[in-house]
Amino acid sequence: MPTPVPDLAQPPTAGDSFVLTGTPVVPGAVLGPVIRPSEGVRLPVASEQSALAEDARGAEKELFRAAAELVATRLAARAAAATGVSAEVLSTTAGLARDRGLWGAVEQRIDAGTPAAVAVVDAAQQFVDMFTALGGLMAERVTDVRDVRDRIVAELTGQGEPGIPTPEVPSVLLADDLAPADTAGLDPAHVIGLATRLGGTTSHTAIIARQLGLPCVVAVEGLEDVRAGELVLLDGDAGTVTVGPDPGDARSRVEAARAAAELLARYTGPALTRDGSAVPVLANVQDGAGARAAVAAHAEGVGLLRTELAFLGRAQEPTVEEQAAGYAEVFEAFAGRKVVLRTLDAGSDKPLAFATPPDEANPALGVRGLRVARRDPGLLERQLDAVAEAARRTSSVPWVMAPMVATVPEAAAFAAAVRARGLVPGVMIEVPSAALHADRLLAHVDFLSIGTNDLSQYTLAADRLSADLADLTDPWQPALLQLVGMTADAGTRQGKPVGVCGEAAADPLLACVLVGLGITSLSCAASAVAGVGARLATVSVDECRRAAEAALGADDPQAARAAARAILAA
Repeated sequence: MPTPVPDLAQPPTAGDSFVLTGTPVVPGAVLGPVIRPSEGVRLPVASEQSALAEDARGAEKELFRAAAELVATRLAARAAAATGVSAEVLSTTAGLARDRGLWGAVEQRIDAGTPAAVAVVDAAQQFVDMFTALGGLMAERVTDVRDVRDRIVAELTGQGEPGIPTPEVPSVLLADDLAPADTAGLDPAHVIGLATRLGGTTSHTAIIARQLGLPCVVAVEGLEDVRAGELVLLDGDAGTVTVGPDPGDARSRVEAARAAAELLARYTGPALTRDGSAVPVLANVQDGAGARAAVAAHAEGVGLLRTELAFLGRAQEPTVEEQAAGYAEVFEAFAGRKVVLRTLDAGSDKPLAFATPPDEANPALGVRGLRVARRDPGLLERQLDAVAEAARRTSSVPWVMAPMVATVPEAAAFAAAVRARGLVPGVMIEVPSAALHADRLLAHVDFLSIGTNDLSQYTLAADRLSADLADLTDPWQPALLQLVGMTADAGTRQGKPVGVCGEAAADPLLACVLVGLGITSLSCAASAVAGVGARLATVSVDECRRAAEAALGADDPQAARAAARAILAA
């Protein structure tokens, strides 16, 4: 059903209208009153608490364990009901609530006489300090730690669960930033748009908003001055938040966005440019439910099957049978069509108790992706066995790619292991060395897939989840686009496909530029498939090439966007 439009006859509560500008993430325009996250949980102060008597400490530990387990159970239940990145984020957060290191730190403090709620605060701060010192992607886990801390403390002290309130009318959520678990749990029926003061186009907030199809703008300066209850027009195409908009203008923009959405709802694929060139638009999925949703969204296949969900939040590696059953669900959903599976991308912001070292100095540059197999080759071998078994059951021939490949020998060894099982080998291009040696990699593998999220952070030396560096990891960075073009050129020379499966492929305008650079397929969240496919139908390949050339000639992302838009809108 259409989202109800607030009564525009009522004057906006803010008085004079003004416009705040940020970075557009998810297109669409919505109008509604502002809501903000619930006030933070009141944390106990150690100086106001009495020390526990020795005979009460055992019971206090039991209270903590029960509270932590309840929080984990709630998050795990929400993960089970979610799909894609939302499920991954919620599973990871549930795992943190059960983390043995955190539990041990809390219980050690309770044994010393500290009440449970204070012990949780102190122990969480220990982890916050540690992750902050590590920097990089690990620093991003600080938000998760604080979120879990607040949820456990709220349970122990009888406060309401923190998070996003459920508004009485469809509303626009404004926040400094959001815990990934809060973003993953948003209900699009109640929260119709999202804007944050922090964050970038590849942050968890942006990725999940794209999956949910929520119009979204990030990195909006001045957002903290907008009060709850004020009427705002959020425009995810222009990257603006208009406070106290003109009623007529607002209605026109919302109706135009609604008409565009209805047009997209009629999209059935396949994706063709205006001059008839096929550019398959595939989906990024994580499980069978996500694959079936992608089929309904008219994705032409799967360009990225993330396999981490089966591994996250577990103390032991899932069995070959458990893995095979999950992969088979996806293969069956896209029977006879292309499915590209990525082997386990553990490490960095997705640590696993049984696979990754616990105390790396710089996890983003450490043992992650294919490098996990250096420590435990059997982990990769068993996963490939599971893929082969799922392929046998479903009479499929999936394409299988490895993440974080940096050298030609790595690609050659992986390709041999994949071919030995009758599967199609490929690798991801996520580090500059792989892009520079794309020709050499293609001598061993049958395809390449560019992960623009990681390639941007390693090219610009900027953590892709850092709010302070969001401008550097913008997928419109000309240096990143140049590496994409170099990789696509290598594919053209060798007659092998090169796709993009990073978040860049979900931007309809940027998708046209990627086609102009020579990319042969695009993979994005299922909710973005129609938008990308429909946009490609409005342009010719020659226009895409000219837009790509213009973007490459720009000095910054904003100029690249403007240059491409000028050509593709002509």
